[in-house]
Amino acid sequence: MRDEKPPPAAAAAAPAPPRVTHRARIVRPQPQNPVFKRCGTLVERRGQSRGPPPDRAGAGGVAAPARPSGGEGAGMVLGGGMAAAAVGGDDAVVMQLGGAEGEETVVTVNCPDQTGLGCDLCRTILEFGLRITRADVSTDGHWCFVVFWVVPRSSSIKVRWASLKNRLMSMCPSSYSIPFFYRDVSQPEPGPLQFYLLKLMSPDRKGLLHDVTHILSDLELIIHRVKVSTTPDGRVVDLFFITDGMELLHRKERQEETCSALTATLGPSISCEVVPAEGFQQGFSSLPPEIAEELFRAELADTDSEVCSSPLSAELRKVRTTATVNFDNSLSPAHTLVQIVCADQKGLIYDILRTMKDCNIQIFYGRFRSDKKGSASKGSSGCREVDLFVKQVDGKKVTDPAKQDALRSRLRSETLHPLRVMVVGRGPDTELLVANPVEASGKGRPRVFYDATLALKALGICIFSAEIGRQAASERHWEVYRFLLDDSKEFPLASSLANRNCVVDRARKTLMGCYN
Repeated sequence: MRDEKPPPAAAAAAPAPPRVTHRARIVRPQPQNPVFKRCGTLVERRGQSRGPPPDRAGAGGVAAPARPSGGEGAGMVLGGGMAAAAVGGDDAVVMQLGGAEGEETVVTVNCPDQTGLGCDLCRTILEFGLRITRADVSTDGHWCFVVFWVVPRSSSIKVRWASLKNRLMSMCPSSYSIPFFYRDVSQPEPGPLQFYLLKLMSPDRKGLLHDVTHILSDLELIIHRVKVSTTPDGRVVDLFFITDGMELLHRKERQEETCSALTATLGPSISCEVVPAEGFQQGFSSLPPEIAEELFRAELADTDSEVCSSPLSAELRKVRTTATVNFDNSLSPAHTLVQIVCADQKGLIYDILRTMKDCNIQIFYGRFRSDKKGSASKGSSGCREVDLFVKQVDGKKVTDPAKQDALRSRLRSETLHPLRVMVVGRGPDTELLVANPVEASGKGRPRVFYDATLALKALGICIFSAEIGRQAASERHWEVYRFLLDDSKEFPLASSLANRNCVVDRARKTLMGCYN
């Protein structure tokens, strides 16, 4: 898909374009796009969009609200510098940091457009453990403007804001490559992604795998494949195939930092080593046909099947009835309005943008709003409302009923259950399976391994072994996470259907953001 750019200031007699509330200026004027004036005014008339007072409008009709007050460091801005100069001297990425815990940080991206940029930005934000509460995106096909309002998903997550800004900067396209981490432009351009193997041996204990995953996430190390096994003497051998978001793991200092962080948390009894993973290839999963059919089917089950436990809880069965996707071709002569109303969940905006990108649908303007009802009670979620003005890749509106039905079905599926979770028997043992669709570009969903291990740690379940692989099914590729679970007297699994269902429910809700 194509992400988004704000319209410039229009003539006094022209209707104002939709206004996006943010805390950074737009420094590059853009050519006027009629869709923003016509569609924005009509949507606002229907009560779906509210702009700020006229006296608060900045360049391009975009509001510039006052900085937050209260608390030391409130209103701190990260922006500018050499990386910004790489795209023409403007602030390509600006962050207005929240002044207090729980307050939203505003992330503004203003740069040339490219296919799938919005999806890539969302994925990176999720990798840093952030929740996107609201978003506005716009583009004319050449220049895009994106605003995200974000908060950490948990107080235990340490967000490196400067590092996030640099990561987002590196994704902004330009006429020439943007120096990543202010790299010397005289140096050769970085080559293909470098994979590394982290070898870790440690005494086994409950929650060990999640603790390791948490440390790697804080260090911006991304897990692509893992092989975990337990030796007869009670030690765990963990093999993590990872990449470094900071692209510094080739340095000895960065490797020592990684091992030191693991030792500080896990104790001196561990052994740790980081080496290049030459010839790395993504592992492949091969599930039995009856289990694969159950795991990858389009609709989720309300009850257990003969081969697995994967039922929906009462809350999630209620959520399944709330998602609506409607198309409106009357508001704009050039764009189709796609309106989505569904329950909020972790990664929802990413799922919508990923689906649009994979379906070759270009977004020219989008607004993601959330109803905060339900956020006060743990485990509940509010309603998310989304308005998207889109075109097909050929530049035409989405008018074919068959194409609308196909896109509606895909969006409903991705917003209701983007991840599949089930528990199956593996001989005398019990296995937890988690699967998520892989993007057409080959990239997987962020932090799935983190959330799955967090759910098992919360239940006090030890993981005997774990693997990550990929499998083709239902005309798509899936990333499959397999956890062989330890059966204990305190929480028996093989003999207790209720406990197996509890594992499925806890894992699914954690992945959807109900507990983090």
